[in-house]
Amino acid sequence: MKAKRENPGDLLQGTLDLLILKALARGARHGYGVAEWIHETSRDILRVEEGALYPALHRLELRGLLRSEWGASDNNRRAKFYSLTVAGGKQLGEETAFWHRMSGAVARILQTA
Repeated sequence: MKAKRENPGDLLQGTLDLLILKALARGARHGYGVAEWIHETSRDILRVEEGALYPALHRLELRGLLRSEWGASDNNRRAKFYSLTVAGGKQLGEETAFWHRMSGAVARILQTA
């Protein structure tokens, strides 16, 4: 995942997984659809590269957080569609709460004089 800035750095560990789970919270998407949703929703700031996205999707599926099935994309191409499992929805809630706690703590530190 890359952020548009002069010196792109790594996102905090686990952030990509959280973004993927969030992208799938409203329904099944194929891999490209997940990447596009993240890019568009971040207002063109975040871009997920295929080399990071597909291993993350497979890892989440192996952990039982996603399930997949083959279907046809909008342009009638065969694509694997991913969706959240019950465990994935629970994990999304837990990771979202953790992210809010951590980002709030960092924001408080940055606001100090």
